[in-house]
Amino acid sequence: MFFEAMSEVIVYTTDHCSFCKTAKVLLAKRGISYEEINLARDPDGRAALAERTGMITFPQIVIDGETLGGFDALVAADRSGRLAALRAA
Repeated sequence: MFFEAMSEVIVYTTDHCSFCKTAKVLLAKRGISYEEINLARDPDGRAALAERTGMITFPQIVIDGETLGGFDALVAADRSGRLAALRAA
């Protein structure tokens, strides 16, 4: 599945997370805009996200309401060319 241009990208992060920082750098380098939601001080938000995605690690990348996955999934999507469709206009 390729993503459509102008997709909504949300990156869920936490404090002191090197994978979160690297994911944001990768998205920025590719010209992909995203919304960051930091859940470091939101245990209820973390629990709700884990229930929704089945993941407890960070970052978690959600595109148009569908969970892409974490950092490794983001890198795989970049390498396969899937992220190219998300480039900001």
